[in-house]
Amino acid sequence: MVLKFLMKYAERGDTELKQLRILVFSAGFGNGHFRAAEAVIEGIRIKEPYAEINHLDFGDFLSKRLNTMAKRLYMEMIKHTPRLWGKFYYKTAKLQPKSIMQRFLNQLGRSDFLNYIKGFEPDLIVCTFPTISSILAQLRLERILLVPVITVITDYAVHSLWVHPGVDRYMVACEEVKESLVSWGIEAQSVRVTGIPVSPKFERVKDRGHILLKLGLSPDLPTFLVMGGVYEGEIVKRICKRLADSKVPIQSLIVCGKNEKLYHSLEDLSAQTPNLIVRFGYVDNVEELMEVSNLIITKAGGLTVTEALTKHLPLCIFKPIPGQEVENALFVQRKGAGLFAGTEEELEQLLDRLLSYPEDIERMQEKATFALPGRSAERTVDELLQLVSHLRMKQKTG
Repeated sequence: MVLKFLMKYAERGDTELKQLRILVFSAGFGNGHFRAAEAVIEGIRIKEPYAEINHLDFGDFLSKRLNTMAKRLYMEMIKHTPRLWGKFYYKTAKLQPKSIMQRFLNQLGRSDFLNYIKGFEPDLIVCTFPTISSILAQLRLERILLVPVITVITDYAVHSLWVHPGVDRYMVACEEVKESLVSWGIEAQSVRVTGIPVSPKFERVKDRGHILLKLGLSPDLPTFLVMGGVYEGEIVKRICKRLADSKVPIQSLIVCGKNEKLYHSLEDLSAQTPNLIVRFGYVDNVEELMEVSNLIITKAGGLTVTEALTKHLPLCIFKPIPGQEVENALFVQRKGAGLFAGTEEELEQLLDRLLSYPEDIERMQEKATFALPGRSAERTVDELLQLVSHLRMKQKTG
């Protein structure tokens, strides 16, 4: 193994013989930032299997009390007062990098971050969470931090907290996000449209027939995938009842996540309905469920939207959280790859329409096929490695 490593790098020169070291920061405010970071890491492992990568949670550098309080406040607002979160999101959406709030955030954990970075000596730093990105970008601007900072924006719209002139490279979802960053004064050459990175497993072609057989599904019926773990149990039960009672023959996959109460509450319904309902708890094969589905009913987190569109799966977005999820839902709708409903009544009307006119789903599927550039993790990693190569060559010649 060591011999293969030396042979692989023998012709690269002294500066490139150094093992690649990458520091990745995400945060536990929702699961999307973490999943995007893991997708980048997975992509790096494919291209550079010998790279040393450390993945850290931004919150671990804060006091336990502050970190716990901030996460609890965020989750409570999202769950119980989403409109209040929406007001906060849009109220702060146009803050300037030099605003009082941003200057305060940029001071969080500065010395701890610098000490860790100094000890690890990374070639570059990747951030999938805006606060840590701005903290490090400010240090870059002040020339205290000498390691390049790459920011991966995990939504289809730009909030001001993502924007900082000290970021070396932005990896973004689509042209609209790039244009928005440029309108903020970020140089166009610093922005790369790579797509939001998702695990490469979503890019791989699956044996649809094998998955259908494994799940006990019919290849001749439309399949609806419901991501039920993100909703209140009673809402999910009503959605399932609507699908179960459909006069149009249909089969449904219901993912309950870690909500065991919801999983068990669907037992009677799944046993009695004429339309097949298959329940799941927490799953790690969402890409397989997406492969055999014709439509997904879900919220509009940036990673979920990207995973679905990567699988060319149309979305029926239900009750997106005001703020970033509404912006993501609007992107999907503009692309023609899905629809969204704000209430149960609107959702029921959408389902009635889609069940009655399956050609609408087919049209959305066609649009979903061309909504994203594809190979998002690979594109992101290629940009990262090109930047490292450029910097090493500059060091060698300069």
